[in-house]
Amino acid sequence: MFTGLAYAMGPAPQGGQGAGGLMGFLPLILIFVIFYFLLIRPQQKRAKEHKTMLDNLKKGDKVITSGGEYGVVEEVKANTVVVKIGENVKVKYGKAYIAALRQSDDE
Repeated sequence: MFTGLAYAMGPAPQGGQGAGGLMGFLPLILIFVIFYFLLIRPQQKRAKEHKTMLDNLKKGDKVITSGGEYGVVEEVKANTVVVKIGENVKVKYGKAYIAALRQSDDE
């Protein structure tokens, strides 16, 4: 009765023990690589493009704000942008709230 228990608690076989540890982490490593290329990298690329667009804003650019307002840039400061959204209507936005530049044919 006790010999079976003692035998089961004996030392593990040495063959392939190092490879088994690596093979246990392989699925986790594979999942991280997939997340990096499908989620993290594209998000970093979009953030870099958005920052470049904000740095290159100038008077006369046609923009869309994150709230959905269409307008024309009237003035650019370090952290703010004054956008003309109608006749005699100018609104000051934080630069981060400018979502995109728009084409001149968009309305």
